[in-house]
Amino acid sequence: MAIGLLTLHLNIPACDSLKDKRRQIKPLISRLQREFNISVAELDYQDKWSETLIGCTYLSNDGKHTQRSLQKIITWVENHYPQFYIIQEKIELF
Repeated sequence: MAIGLLTLHLNIPACDSLKDKRRQIKPLISRLQREFNISVAELDYQDKWSETLIGCTYLSNDGKHTQRSLQKIITWVENHYPQFYIIQEKIELF
């Protein structure tokens, strides 16, 4: 069994307030859950307007499959949410 954790540190340059930030992040989180059947949550930077840390977890029976699936999420975010800039991405397998 392989548990994968993907953390995405995102910059959201078009935010003017925390309310605006939530309005932009909520659809991303919902869509990631639907598209990839994963658990997703905002982990840090809740009080910063222009940054967030999103965590995604994936569970499978093969570590390589888990790694590939999490890598696809990074590519998907880059392609579908170009208004967000990925500052840092990190994949961990347990």
